[in-house]
Amino acid sequence: MALPAASEARAPLPAGRDVPRVLSIAGSDPSGGAGIQADLKSIAAHGGYGMAAITALTAQNTRGVQAVHVPPASFLAQQLAAVSDDIIIDAVKIGMLGDEAVIRTVQQWLGKVRPAVVVLDPVMVATSGDRLLKESAEAALRELLPLAHLITPNLPELAMLVGGDVAESWDAALDQGRRLADETGATVLVKGGHLAGSDCPDALVNTSGLLSQDVVEVRGQRISTRNSHGTGCSLSSAMATVQSRLGDWEASLRTVKPWLAGALENSGQLEVGQGNGPVHHFHHMRPALAEGGFAARLWAEAQQDLADIYALDFIHGLASGDLSEKEFAYYLAQDALYLNGYSRVLARASALAPTEVEQLFWAGSAQQCLEVESEPAPLVAQHTPGPARTWTCHQVLRGPPHCSVGVGQLSGAGRRCAALLLALRGGGGEAPRPVPRRRRTRRPRVCGLAAHIRR
Repeated sequence: MALPAASEARAPLPAGRDVPRVLSIAGSDPSGGAGIQADLKSIAAHGGYGMAAITALTAQNTRGVQAVHVPPASFLAQQLAAVSDDIIIDAVKIGMLGDEAVIRTVQQWLGKVRPAVVVLDPVMVATSGDRLLKESAEAALRELLPLAHLITPNLPELAMLVGGDVAESWDAALDQGRRLADETGATVLVKGGHLAGSDCPDALVNTSGLLSQDVVEVRGQRISTRNSHGTGCSLSSAMATVQSRLGDWEASLRTVKPWLAGALENSGQLEVGQGNGPVHHFHHMRPALAEGGFAARLWAEAQQDLADIYALDFIHGLASGDLSEKEFAYYLAQDALYLNGYSRVLARASALAPTEVEQLFWAGSAQQCLEVESEPAPLVAQHTPGPARTWTCHQVLRGPPHCSVGVGQLSGAGRRCAALLLALRGGGGEAPRPVPRRRRTRRPRVCGLAAHIRR
């Protein structure tokens, strides 16, 4: 089959989709850090809908590649046809292809479908140094390059594609990028990750006038981590996704590069593997707290404050019943000041609340704190049968149902106030027992906190 000219291979860039439909044509990594697994995470992290056609199966982990199995190219052709016959594909990311038959199959499919965005990551050498493309397939891969809009080789792969030595300086890498752009008509993303030094620049190179200038550099700092498994896969699939939405390679790179830096910087949180671990694709996303999660997170974050409070002589005296009347009266006066301060914390929670219902809950709680403070007895002593005596502070430890204001959004003082209440509660084992009192208006009820003090 004759190769289409570079200009013929390019469809107009899309106006942009909120949820790009992105197909990854790549190999599988059972450890989840590279290949289609990394691609699908990267696509999802940038708001795309990910699909995958598998070109090769690998046995690998963070320490290296043990084996590679390439299924028949005819089965890959069936995968590609099944997807494109049914689904409009906004962007394609091409990764590991394995052998010549696979490359020819992808080449024929691209010539037929002509996706609007094609990003080709010429996966030839893994981060671990393992070779992932047979030498006999290199010539076929070079023929595939003109069908791509963006080519994203690392420096060893860039050197192999232009037939030179691996660049040891940024200028040498840019020169090789220009050569590859001249030969293919595509835009080349030259990556400085393999260079020495604290800088880690990237550059878009295009010599046909597609960019604002032939070389567009985006500077960056190197992230000190060994967790770089799947970095190239993640970058290329992210570029395909963002480009299909923005339609501007420079804007896409300026969007993706900070995200990838954060993914590298936060990679240690994953604690995956004993070698070159994966990047954290979803570092910029925090899971929503489940119902009841507010109290659980508050309890976890207050542990050190609770330990400090439990060690206070005041708490020991309160628990044993040996606290003097003078000290207890002083405590009541301080509690009134606390209520005033804590009402401000609750008012701040109201300001942060995203819905009107939650705003009303927190604002009503703040108001009730001030009402309790203004009453003659801000702390009510209640005798109960048996040895237990209960004092109740009317405070808020739980948010309303489905509350989305997190503990982390409250000030440190607010968390310490809540920790004091938890300490008086005696570890949170028994539910609070509110003391009935006159309520002036109908408003969201503030929880009562019972501190069970054992004699």
